Amino acid sequence: MADLNAPAARPANPRFSSGPCAKVPGFSLDMLADAPLGRSHRAAIGKAKLKEAIDLTREILGVPAEYRIGIVPASDTGAYEMAMWTMLGARPVEMLAWESFGEGWVTDAVKQLKLDAKVKIAPYGQIVDLAGVDFDADVCFTWNGTTSGCRVPNGDAIPADRKGLTLCDATSAAFAMDLPWDKLDVTTFSWQKVLGGEGAHGILILSPRAVERLESYTPAWPLPKIFRLTSKGKLIEGIFVGETINTPSMLAVEDYLVSLKWAKSVGGLKGLIARASANAQVVWDFCAANPWLQNLAETAEIASTTSVCLKFVDARIVDAEAFAKAVAKRLEKAGVAYDIGAYRDAPAGLRIWCGSTVETADVAALMPWIAHAFEAEIAAQAQAA
Repeated sequence: MADLNAPAARPANPRFSSGPCAKVPGFSLDMLADAPLGRSHRAAIGKAKLKEAIDLTREILGVPAEYRIGIVPASDTGAYEMAMWTMLGARPVEMLAWESFGEGWVTDAVKQLKLDAKVKIAPYGQIVDLAGVDFDADVCFTWNGTTSGCRVPNGDAIPADRKGLTLCDATSAAFAMDLPWDKLDVTTFSWQKVLGGEGAHGILILSPRAVERLESYTPAWPLPKIFRLTSKGKLIEGIFVGETINTPSMLAVEDYLVSLKWAKSVGGLKGLIARASANAQVVWDFCAANPWLQNLAETAEIASTTSVCLKFVDARIVDAEAFAKAVAKRLEKAGVAYDIGAYRDAPAGLRIWCGSTVETADVAALMPWIAHAFEAEIAAQAQAA
């Protein structure tokens, strides 16, 4: 793509991966100099850092004071599986999925825990009809489908007087979308998404109703040590003030603290949501002006503002999968966009991360390059034919 027709402007940061995601603007390793490396996470300095991370998470996300926030092992996957393994089985279960990770939770519930769960799966581009969900059952779902670019528009369908628990995987929504805490009993996410933190750690947020379930219900299956949230029938409160179940990386914790402090500097949650929304709007406007590229989400109401998934729509395209991969390869080779091919289980296309750490100017600079790569690949395909 080194030709005279290539766009003049280039994204300053070509990192549009949907996880791990772009670091905060201006990031450098020098920002981590205050990490207490070589110190125990159980020493006063380690516990203070972990508690600070929990407190800032609460402050920025607006998590109610009566909700517990814990740092747990194994990223969002560990946090969500911890919730499923410890709480499901007490009531009927409904599993909702509209992308690959949601379908993974279905597999866990049905094949691993062997629950007689009601499963509702929507195709890529749609979400399950929430009006038809029985919230007197325990309901498991992803707020934002990272691999489908489809999200829950709001929490209106979740009744306040529900009898069941809602278990929400919010890993590509937290810090970029408004989460209705009164409608969510268990919420999980990882640092590596919207705030661009390093991987391996998860956040688990529990409502008082979730805590009550933990203290009143014992699952029929054995629990690994890293899943155990209670002792002698009571919540292990230390987990929710920074006494982690296993050893955390204090370097990763420091990186998360840097991200949280940056989040405060751009206006907190309101500012983060505005940044992601502006980024996604650039892509949506480009699609509106170029009908050969469309949002995978079938309606604007459910379109993600973080993991924006796109499909090519052009009669000249012979092999959709090969074409999309070729376009993504051209963009990577040009050094203007890394890791933006569609997820392996998703329909062929592109996936552009528009989360809050991404600069809107970089998204805008990328759009002409996508048009350039599209036209170049159309020409190459015609020549090969």
